[in-house]
Amino acid sequence: MPKTTVVKNEAAAAETAAPTPAVRWILMSLSLSMLLSSLDTSIANAALPTLAEAFAATFQEVQWVILSYLLVITTLIVSVGRLGDMIGRRRLLLAGIGLFTVASALCGFAPTLGLLIAARAAQGLGGAVMMALTMAIVGETVPKAGTGHAMGLLGTMSAVGTALGPTLGGLLVASLGWRAIFLVNLPLGLVTLALAHRFLPADRRSPQAAATGFDAAGTLLLALTLAAYALAMTMGGGRFGPANLALLLAAASGLGLFVFVEARAVAPLIRLEMFRDPVLSASLATSALVTTVVTTTLVVGPFYLTRALGLDAARVGLVLSVGPLAAALVAGPAGRGADRFGAHRMTLAGLGTMAAGCGLLSLRPAALGLPGYLVPLVLITAGYGLFQTANNTAVMDEIGPDQRGVVSGLLNLSRNLGRITGASVMGAVFALAAATSDITTARPEAVATGLRLTFAFAAILVVVALVLAVGSRAAAHRQILREEMA
Repeated sequence: MPKTTVVKNEAAAAETAAPTPAVRWILMSLSLSMLLSSLDTSIANAALPTLAEAFAATFQEVQWVILSYLLVITTLIVSVGRLGDMIGRRRLLLAGIGLFTVASALCGFAPTLGLLIAARAAQGLGGAVMMALTMAIVGETVPKAGTGHAMGLLGTMSAVGTALGPTLGGLLVASLGWRAIFLVNLPLGLVTLALAHRFLPADRRSPQAAATGFDAAGTLLLALTLAAYALAMTMGGGRFGPANLALLLAAASGLGLFVFVEARAVAPLIRLEMFRDPVLSASLATSALVTTVVTTTLVVGPFYLTRALGLDAARVGLVLSVGPLAAALVAGPAGRGADRFGAHRMTLAGLGTMAAGCGLLSLRPAALGLPGYLVPLVLITAGYGLFQTANNTAVMDEIGPDQRGVVSGLLNLSRNLGRITGASVMGAVFALAAATSDITTARPEAVATGLRLTFAFAAILVVVALVLAVGSRAAAHRQILREEMA
């Protein structure tokens, strides 16, 4: 291509990437939708002791206030993405925001713990719609040259919501009581609903998506499979017993049955041939791997900061907030970098940064005190912000219009599975590496050793993700060459 043509194309791309006022309002409504759904993944954590006292319940019982929300999102996020492809994403997103807002009110006024957990499950369904469809709508409303910037903005809002949740939740519980953590969603939800209704463009459903039916059998099988896996990873308080093993076997059997059913379905929930695309398959796998690693900082970090460095609870909370803050600050520039330099380069940069952070934590951070932990933590979480933004951009840029909802759901699912796996598996690795059955009473030296070995394992996971990312691009090039020669 002549140099002058390249220059003109780059100038045109830069001009197209600048969002118009209409696109800015669209992004504002989508950003608020992402913020709300992410905020409620963590805002209730600070209220668990208060809820246990208010309802005279055990800690295991009030944990379902958290788990019910996460389980519904995890099990249904792919299905609601597919439903959006079929009936219209704008219509379904508005319904999801409305359900989330109404369920938040039900949570705030719930008279019993059982009704609170049920309302949180309904809130999770609304949250699943909001998470799945925000990225899909970006793909059809934002010019391709600006997709990276838009994905970076959504990534920032997701990180801000996750980071803000515990702090905001703690303040609201201390000042207004536990009901306030749910009722705060009412004005925010109504504003989000009004903006989305006013500015989101009318649905443009493709004839192919509209003509296909809804795969009820595949939806049910996938939901049951994911629920079994999530329960296997979260039940037992970190101890893997017979019930966990039975659930894990049920999940494996369910996955095999799901693949069998989808291969024969007329209108499958997930087209299995999509996974022949090496870039998509690698993107989903690497997303799950790196989310597993970044979740490790939230699982291992509090014990290391308390037992090895001697920090009090307030300082531990401040240190833990540094990670999501770093990811939030990086996500926006990462999106612009993906638009300018290419999503693949930014993906590799993010994975390389994460590997460096894990490598540093696998050395002797305790000898350097708090800075010896903070610097690697920032590298890991900032690298995660780079990776997720670039990875989402690469996938959503290439996917067909009739599959944006389901693929957006798959991307969110990969992250949720990474969170669940990181919280359970990496927690077990940490306890094993520290050579203790009760990490809360372990000696500081044992905790420091556990941290180093856990993040050495985490570094291996990131290297595997790097290999997958590089290999998928090479496989995609070979696939293109074969198609051109055919």
